[in-house]
Amino acid sequence: MRLIGLALLPLAVAVPHTSHSTYDYIIVGSGTSGLVVANRLSEQKNTTVLVIEAGGSVYNNPNVTDTLGYGKAFDTDIDWAYKTTDQEYASGTQQTVRAGKALGGTSTINGMVYLRAQAAQIDAWETVGNKGWNWKNMLPYFKKSEQFQDPAQYPFLDGSGVAFDPAYHGFTGPLKLNDGLAQKLNATYQKLEVPVQYNPDPNGGDMVGYSLFPMTVHSELNIREDAARAFYYPYHNRTNLHVWLHTHANKITWKDGHNAVASGVEVTLSNGTTTVVKATREVILATGALKSPVLLELSGVGNPDILSKYKITTKINLPTVGENLQDQMNNGLQFDSKTSYYNKSADYVSYPSAAQLFPNSTAVGAELLRKLPAYAAQVASANGNITKARDLYHFFKIQWNLIFKYGIPVAEILLEPSGTMYDTEYWGSVPFSRGSIHLSSADPTAAAVIDPKYFMLDFDLHAQVQAARFIREVFKTKPFADMAGAETSPGLSTVAAGANDEGWADFIKDNFRSNFHPISTVAMMPKEIGGVVDSSLKVYGTSNVRVVDASVLPFQVCGHLQSTVYAVAELKREGSGY
Repeated sequence: MRLIGLALLPLAVAVPHTSHSTYDYIIVGSGTSGLVVANRLSEQKNTTVLVIEAGGSVYNNPNVTDTLGYGKAFDTDIDWAYKTTDQEYASGTQQTVRAGKALGGTSTINGMVYLRAQAAQIDAWETVGNKGWNWKNMLPYFKKSEQFQDPAQYPFLDGSGVAFDPAYHGFTGPLKLNDGLAQKLNATYQKLEVPVQYNPDPNGGDMVGYSLFPMTVHSELNIREDAARAFYYPYHNRTNLHVWLHTHANKITWKDGHNAVASGVEVTLSNGTTTVVKATREVILATGALKSPVLLELSGVGNPDILSKYKITTKINLPTVGENLQDQMNNGLQFDSKTSYYNKSADYVSYPSAAQLFPNSTAVGAELLRKLPAYAAQVASANGNITKARDLYHFFKIQWNLIFKYGIPVAEILLEPSGTMYDTEYWGSVPFSRGSIHLSSADPTAAAVIDPKYFMLDFDLHAQVQAARFIREVFKTKPFADMAGAETSPGLSTVAAGANDEGWADFIKDNFRSNFHPISTVAMMPKEIGGVVDSSLKVYGTSNVRVVDASVLPFQVCGHLQSTVYAVAELKREGSGY
């Protein structure tokens, strides 16, 4: 692939604080959603927009731009590296959840995968009470952001087997996507006992199968296409769009009176000065599922019992702020390779349905259905019945229908050839466990209490184990078996062939990590069943505060979050008129 020097691109923009103290819109967070909203709002020349970002520009940071550099930015100054509590259902270990602290947010450190949800999953948002949130309505907004780069234009993709359906893609949006993965496992997947067929375009609403996926990469320049490169740098000269870097948002400020009308945001500037910047129209939180709920609590929006511990006056009683936290658990298996891969090769992904993953899926589904009332009661009890068991049962039944009636993928399985080995990553895509995040202090710099409750519910472990068994089956099936050597991790001496769930449990729980896909802590759904924002993403009880990020997603998605978050930001900018 030809590499063009970064010097040909616009220079990184240093964005100082300005003398302005009032804006029409203040957006807290410059990540995947925040910069989309800022870009679209500032298209209106008579509208002033301020974006507040705790990090700085990473325009020339090689840990960001390197398309083969996933993980290089972890534990650097651009990674929030949030820490969970010790996980009681997962060997008592503390986990780290990655999130980007930079202009561009988590899109600067993620795996760059652009994969949407299954259509039925988006339709479920409407089923739970969010009118208009369905696949048909969202598809134009998925496409609106995209500048899909036709693989036929790039000689290095010749013969790769790459395919896509132009009906499901946009070609004129700001966000460049590269579809550059080769198809080598197709014959193997089709020879499994329950075949997994090749899916030529997993972004069309049906993800099940063996797939090749686009990535947020600028193909010609061979660099990461993060949210700042797509939605900010090409537009930074707009005089009505301002970004304050190295600026921490402390809390929303309110106008005097009983009504909850936001007046602005209290911030700490890079020089340590604390001040208030005012918003004449709206304050929009776009800081992600592990920051937005805490900002709401610091602002007096949340559970009075929690807020009163830290002498925070309750402005709006919304006890489900910070509840419903959902994340996926990531594990890996490794095998020797009989072929050397001198450069990191493409990632190959499969999305098996329950019927493909579980040999006895009908029995598994029936058993899970019987457990749903107990699951709901267990989650409700764990959070002090803040989320009600009857509501949780309703959500779990929708999730069950998605898995066993609509056939959504229940796992994602990645194969990554590198050197003389095959590395695999896998995770259950729709775990049932629910946790929470809450502030630990009135000090906005204090770490929050994050408890995802990984593996709280036994189906989540069963799905994780079954994905590992699936991988073993792939590696012993020809023709791929002829290319692979011995399993090196965990190895048959650690987890025996044919091991039951208990035999896998120690390896799974001792070696998993967060999949860095936290959602639903400011859930979009009716207030009476635990929602925090309505279908326009406005916080209940406020007149001018919205949340636009992954925290509003009511259910986990099978694809990677960034594609869906981009679309949510596009739709609600245009659909709600703000």
